[in-house]
Amino acid sequence: MKNKIYHLGTCSTCQRIIGELNNGEGFELQDIKTSKISPEQLDQMREKAGSFEALFSRRAMKYRAMGLHEKTLTEPDYRRLILEEYTFLSRPVIFINGEIYIGNSKKTVEAAKQALKETSS
Repeated sequence: MKNKIYHLGTCSTCQRIIGELNNGEGFELQDIKTSKISPEQLDQMREKAGSFEALFSRRAMKYRAMGLHEKTLTEPDYRRLILEEYTFLSRPVIFINGEIYIGNSKKTVEAAKQALKETSS
């Protein structure tokens, strides 16, 4: 599997992180708004992440708007919601050497940058 970043082209945080990762050089970039995530891609992410919940963003505006914060969601629910609505994917999702880095926390971004350094050295 080659290095890949699933991101949102309109998200300034995603763009900043891509900038920190060699400006995306050496990565396949997939804007999840213009090029939807396929069920196969999402299943592949889950395989690495351990669960669909780990890929799910509770920060998405629709999370509260749809009343999801009041429901107990299951793995199939998380999968369906992410496939139906790209904003539910925690972004960015970065693959480096088959490892997955999810979201934009400082710790996650630093780990991805470190993995990229180790790859290029």
